[in-house]
Amino acid sequence: MIRVAVALPERPYDVVVGTGVIEGAAGLLPAFPSARHAFVVSDRTVSGLFLESLSEALRAGGLTPIPLGVPEGEEAKTLQMAGTLLNQLAMQEAHRDDVVVALGGGSVGDLAGFVAATYMRGVPLVQVPTTLTAQVDASIGGKTAVNLPGGKNLVGAYHQPRIVLADVGALATLPEREFRSGLAEVAKYALTVETGLLATLEGRLPAVLAREPEMMEPLVATCAGAKARVVAVDERDSGARLILNYGHTLGHALERLEAFAGRSHGEAIAVGMVFAARLAEAMGLGPEGLVARHVRLLASLGLDPDGALPDVDAIVAAFRLDKKFHGGVRFVLLEDVGRPTVAESVPEDAIRRILKEMGAEG
Repeated sequence: MIRVAVALPERPYDVVVGTGVIEGAAGLLPAFPSARHAFVVSDRTVSGLFLESLSEALRAGGLTPIPLGVPEGEEAKTLQMAGTLLNQLAMQEAHRDDVVVALGGGSVGDLAGFVAATYMRGVPLVQVPTTLTAQVDASIGGKTAVNLPGGKNLVGAYHQPRIVLADVGALATLPEREFRSGLAEVAKYALTVETGLLATLEGRLPAVLAREPEMMEPLVATCAGAKARVVAVDERDSGARLILNYGHTLGHALERLEAFAGRSHGEAIAVGMVFAARLAEAMGLGPEGLVARHVRLLASLGLDPDGALPDVDAIVAAFRLDKKFHGGVRFVLLEDVGRPTVAESVPEDAIRRILKEMGAEG
């Protein structure tokens, strides 16, 4: 197992990466001396795979597990579902020392984290991510949120977990599309802050695609370490942490405009990264060949950045609800691979032109 420290001054914690982490959770969890219950938030599919093993580990750690079921995917990330879970905690007489456990992918982690952040003004949270997206990114850093009809993650709070337990053995259970979707987040780290991953993705791709544990363990830990370093210097997304949103401005807009029923998160982020690379080249910020490098990498991971896009006006309107909006649309762009920057006041005509070149209507 590999331990990655998230070195926040007031609330440091570890990300534990390995095989068998869920079964061995009793020996990995921090002490919760006053807790009686662990409220495990999970969807039906994930519960069927991992709830029994995790519950046994929680009981061995002195906690009584209480499962709380939620819908799958982004359908769970609503104020209504958050309210349902909060009411369930109250009816179960959950106390401030009891623990909320997020067992599942990024959506479950975001929802459960938001509930943990708001119930009694904050209760302990444990993240047990079972998807690649959640293990390398979403479970780390304390961002919690639910969606509104107007945009993704518009209601949320920062609430750090006490520990993240990333069992790479769980990745073997993922459908192929979902696993490849998670590789988009890995590609994001490779292109922005952890360029050493490019050698892994380009040189040892068959082992990655086969999800070999001896490959996935260091890969997940490397991504977790990259995020941990950024979060440690910018916990609340006011500066350096913005670079981790590479590709997400357009990606989140596409997810919402497609009502979370079109592209997956990773597929949308892949389109967003190619868009950002095209924008960087068009503005003279990034070098020639940056777009081609993106397309080659993403194609090798089974992520096709092509396809129809929504109306240009709708996309631009969605950009204005992005959390990076600050008197204008800001984009994370690359001066080169490994050199991300936040570009202020990107010309709207350039944005519209490139969206149309990529197949947007209007």
